[in-house]
Amino acid sequence: MKSPYFNQEHLLFRDSVRDFLQKEIAPHFDEWEEAEQIPRWAWKKMGEMGYLGIAHEEEYGGMNADFFYSAVFLEELGRIGNGGFGCAISVHEYMAINHIARAGSSLLKEKYLRPSIAGEKIAALAISEPNVGSNVQGVQTTATREGDAYIINGSKTFISNGYYADFIATLCKTEQGLAILVVEGESEGLHRSKLKKMGWHSSDTAELQYDGVRVPAENLIGQDGMGFYYIMDSFQIERLAGALLSVGAMRGILDMTLQYMQEREAFGRPIAKFQALRHRMADLATEVEACAQLVYHTSWLFAHSEFAVKEASMCKLHAAELQKKVADECLQMFGGYGYMEEYPIARAYRDTRVGTIAGGTSEIMREIIAKMVIDDKVYSNTDGKG
Repeated sequence: MKSPYFNQEHLLFRDSVRDFLQKEIAPHFDEWEEAEQIPRWAWKKMGEMGYLGIAHEEEYGGMNADFFYSAVFLEELGRIGNGGFGCAISVHEYMAINHIARAGSSLLKEKYLRPSIAGEKIAALAISEPNVGSNVQGVQTTATREGDAYIINGSKTFISNGYYADFIATLCKTEQGLAILVVEGESEGLHRSKLKKMGWHSSDTAELQYDGVRVPAENLIGQDGMGFYYIMDSFQIERLAGALLSVGAMRGILDMTLQYMQEREAFGRPIAKFQALRHRMADLATEVEACAQLVYHTSWLFAHSEFAVKEASMCKLHAAELQKKVADECLQMFGGYGYMEEYPIARAYRDTRVGTIAGGTSEIMREIIAKMVIDDKVYSNTDGKG
């Protein structure tokens, strides 16, 4: 389908990303799922290709490309068929190091952003806590200033990349409010436990305990007390990234299902010839395309510096919920084979389920949308003054 959002350069970039992922990354998925880890060489390879710095400054090794290059990249990450890999890369590039890129000092950019773009360091973002959930302002992990350092105490959970990360951008409560501090992964007093998950097996997810972790004051991202605003502003790209991954994943699921339906026969003909199944697939394809256009439009708003809270929240909500439906109905097309681990649709089904939870639950998205649609709530891009 022709699109007003993607030009010829975007399409060529899509071809190169898809080709690279299919040849260099996808053949290793079974091994990574078993090991529950993405090896360092894969991160380095992604960095060498320029894929970890698409939106970031050229000065530090990035491409500084327009947002639709990121849209293409995230879609293809989703489409390749491994939710854990897509999660790990997107969290690293569009969430963790995004804060350093936007508000970090030149020292932090040189020390952490540059090697992260090169794939030499792995980053994580630690916000969620065991007893806090989605209430960012309720963060209980503390950072107390002592001279030229902060002392961090508290815990975080459900942290993607947290177990193997070289550094963790950690949201803490300070005397000034909230702050984001870069914590080295091997810091004394930082204890990391890997969590076992139903899906996303390739990526690591950790529970973190900070027990008097000493962090240099120079590791503060931006200003002390501004952490809440940095996190709020970044939610739009986080939700868009999740929606784009979902769009790509749904396209991949549809592709593998349609191929199977052409090959699988019942009663002497391919199951793709049965009207009930054909019409179900037609409905799904239509819904996915409608969802994609909403996501593309919101990407366009974001690319033009619109603070599209409502649209980004709608994208995250709709894409995550629809992906759950697509994975479920497509698995049905495989019959008993869909329940077998050797078929990629089984992994797609497992990986899909967390989409309505991670990055903001569907319930939170609905409440944000309801406040704007029903209560006339207005969210504005803030510099900390509002």
